[in-house]
Amino acid sequence: MPLYAALTYTPDLDWKDDDPEVQARMAEYSEFGRANEAVIRGGNALYPTTTATTVRVVGGKGGDIVTTDGPFIETKEVLSGFYLLECADLDEAVKIAATIPAAWDHGAVEVRPIMTFGS
Repeated sequence: MPLYAALTYTPDLDWKDDDPEVQARMAEYSEFGRANEAVIRGGNALYPTTTATTVRVVGGKGGDIVTTDGPFIETKEVLSGFYLLECADLDEAVKIAATIPAAWDHGAVEVRPIMTFGS
């Protein structure tokens, strides 16, 4: 069956925060995981964008490596995590993605087919 990445976009949160709102959101994600364990093949939350490093190579392949702390742009919602879903087709992947808390509560979910290369 095809694989799909379900990329979650949410406010930039520290999921380790003891804030009751963050804990409530974490409980919703745990519930989603249990309800969809048959198709979830992987996934994780990402640390806040303050931990990000953007990498560019100036001058083409083999050129100078330039790093910048933080994300490329500031935005209201950030890529905050992902699920790897094994589904029969895009319709099934979208149906499951619609049950990820980010889809209704505080963000969005982008679904993309995974391109596989020969082993």
